[in-house]
Amino acid sequence: MAFRFVLLAAFSLCVHATFAQVTDRFAIIPKPAQLEAGTGQFTLDNATTITVPAGQPDLKAIADTLANKLNRTSGLGILVQTAPGSTTTGKTIQFLPTTDATLGNEGYRINVTEKRVTLESGTPRGFFYAVQTLYQLLPPSVMGIGHWARGIGKDKSAPSPLPPAPSPLPSALTLPVCRIQDRPRYPYRGMNLDVSRHFFSVEYIKRYLDLMALHKFNNFHWHLTDDQGWRIEIKKYPKLTEVGAQRRETIVGHYDDADPQVFDGKPYGGYYTQDDIREVVRYAATKYINIVPEIELPGHALAALASYPELGCSPIGLDGRPYQVATKWGVFEDVFCPTEKTFSFLEDVLTEVMSLFPGKYIHIGGDECPKAAWRKSAFCQQLIRQKGLKNEFGLQRYFVNRIDKFVTSKGRRIIGWDEILEGNGTSLRLSPNATVMSWRGTKYGLEAARKQHDVIMTPGQFCYLDHFQGDPATQPTGFGGSLPLSMVYSYNPTPTSLSPAEASHILGVQGNLWTEYIDTPDQVEYMLWPRAAALAEIAWSPLEQKKYEDFTRRLITHFDRLTALNVNFARTFFDAKPLARPTSDGKVVVMVSPSKESMVVTATVVRYTLDGSLPSGESPRYAQPLVLDKSATVRVATFSGTRPLSQLANVQAEYIVSKATGKSYTLLYAPTTGRPDRNFSLTDGTTGSMGGYEVAGVVSFVSDFGAVLDLGQSQSVNSVRVGFLKYTARNICLPKEVEIAVSEDGTTFTPVLTAKTNAAENGKRGIARLPFDFAPTTTRYVRIIARNVRQVPAGLRNPGKTAQLAVDEIEVF
Repeated sequence: MAFRFVLLAAFSLCVHATFAQVTDRFAIIPKPAQLEAGTGQFTLDNATTITVPAGQPDLKAIADTLANKLNRTSGLGILVQTAPGSTTTGKTIQFLPTTDATLGNEGYRINVTEKRVTLESGTPRGFFYAVQTLYQLLPPSVMGIGHWARGIGKDKSAPSPLPPAPSPLPSALTLPVCRIQDRPRYPYRGMNLDVSRHFFSVEYIKRYLDLMALHKFNNFHWHLTDDQGWRIEIKKYPKLTEVGAQRRETIVGHYDDADPQVFDGKPYGGYYTQDDIREVVRYAATKYINIVPEIELPGHALAALASYPELGCSPIGLDGRPYQVATKWGVFEDVFCPTEKTFSFLEDVLTEVMSLFPGKYIHIGGDECPKAAWRKSAFCQQLIRQKGLKNEFGLQRYFVNRIDKFVTSKGRRIIGWDEILEGNGTSLRLSPNATVMSWRGTKYGLEAARKQHDVIMTPGQFCYLDHFQGDPATQPTGFGGSLPLSMVYSYNPTPTSLSPAEASHILGVQGNLWTEYIDTPDQVEYMLWPRAAALAEIAWSPLEQKKYEDFTRRLITHFDRLTALNVNFARTFFDAKPLARPTSDGKVVVMVSPSKESMVVTATVVRYTLDGSLPSGESPRYAQPLVLDKSATVRVATFSGTRPLSQLANVQAEYIVSKATGKSYTLLYAPTTGRPDRNFSLTDGTTGSMGGYEVAGVVSFVSDFGAVLDLGQSQSVNSVRVGFLKYTARNICLPKEVEIAVSEDGTTFTPVLTAKTNAAENGKRGIARLPFDFAPTTTRYVRIIARNVRQVPAGLRNPGKTAQLAVDEIEVF
């Protein structure tokens, strides 16, 4: 039997008294540059007015939106008045333009007294951000009425909060007396959304922009084309949406979940008409958000090639089949061919794109461009020679430069992923206008800055929000990798290694959400928030203001706002952290501690059950390590009083208790360096886990697996069970045969069982716990040998490749 450990996560923050110690009227995210708290408060009532100077229609629109929001929340009738001069009398929220250059283009000041609220800025954009701060000075429930709180596409694909306790509207809307002076650290504060892998409606894009605006992001990077779908209407090339916007089916689960891969058999499609695009662009402008459209080239082009095969280097793909919109994820070898026909096509497409998007930036992709099609193409090889290029990487530089020059000629600037820096050794240079988006770590961004290129930092280890934010066993399917909230917040886009001149080229930071495994609005939000809030603070707040503990304290109140907005935010950083170890007498000790983030909440406790039921506020409180002398199902959850902080999830991580637990053994064959044995990890009671592409907690072998287990004393045994990883997509197969032998002295062994296993078994990946039963015998030592199949069998993804064995926990009964 198994002892299972479950991390639970459910959250409801609507009972404000529960969090009295940390609920803060200045819980503003991102944190302002300067804030001076006073005493007292400004109370909004029916006598309150909002005043704006005459002849300022942009300010009037911002003030109208503020008034509508406050009135819907409070039931008041606050009016917006146009003041003839720069000052006014009476109880008012006053918009006061200033020429103070220290505020820059996006900065603002707020002065709250008991009788007046004054907002100052030199630009409408600055006033807009001042209002976003005002919203966060008001009670969180102010966010919960009207357009912002609409629920769009809600579903159960991602963990959702428990039903919140009723939260009445405040009897009065108040603002704390304070002074704030604020401006952003970086001019570019971006969020990306991939709509090619999975499509999201115009209405949801607007909600995405709403949440960006509240957190003072100012650039929306819209990933509109890729191998799996072309999502923007191009009038001159209608097949891009007639063909390229549709795929015949979609892979089920993770890319490596099953071997062979499984598909859903359902057509999938969607695209934005040009009218849709204009609508979103207009809406974004009201939020002071610029949209950066991305048209991928020269790689990630299958949707375009399926629509217009003549844009490839051959009439059909490298696999010998006609081009088709990709039905699974990954990088594909078929790419645009650098012919004049292709460049004419791309220039036409970009011309239409530039007519729709008024911003200065056009993203051209440039990443992950395989060179196989170009190497096989006689045309490409001739072009390399003709242009004096060094190789296919030089050809990529040529391709990017052609597009760069075209976009620049139209008065715009390209952004490209950091691969646009590749192709050295040629005379071709990127234009000074080219901006590099650094995703493969920080190295290439720093290199670009030193070459005087503007840079947007978005390294995967800090900014890729499709990575897991908690234990993969408790999370929806994700790409892989781990990116907890604390890791996001720790990032500094401008390291001290850059000189001031070089540092000036770091324009800002961006969070990316790739949607291979994210197909609903609920799951989008679950992956984004609160990690995107951490990125917002990185992008806006002064570096010296950043303190993670302070951020998490403010985040507690911010969760009330997100709850009011019906945002499906994650709560994984409230998960308790378990640690289990075996004892010498064959027991398992489970130690549990709450996360440091949860400790900022009043009355945080960990509660547990031993019968497999979900913990409640009445479950026993964890006070000391749990000592298990038999298998059990253990579940824990973090609570504040009787209210759960973490989300209730039924996915389990397994712990093992048997006669082998805590016992030493000798390996007969050396494990690989990639997955070595650590401190008798095959009998420590802890099983392996997997998420995305990663597998943890197993020991792998290229040769056979063999171990001699010392039970410590002679005793009766009649069964051995061994966990083997089945991951044939990565060439890890089950053994073809397992031999069990016993010995009293550890030298002379008597075979008790030889069993054939199905090494060619396919299907879903996982850890197969194979039982081997035999007649009862008394022994001290048990020898287990598993024979490797040597080569991946036919019928699997990689037949003929060198096979590995990967072993998990050993049990003896």
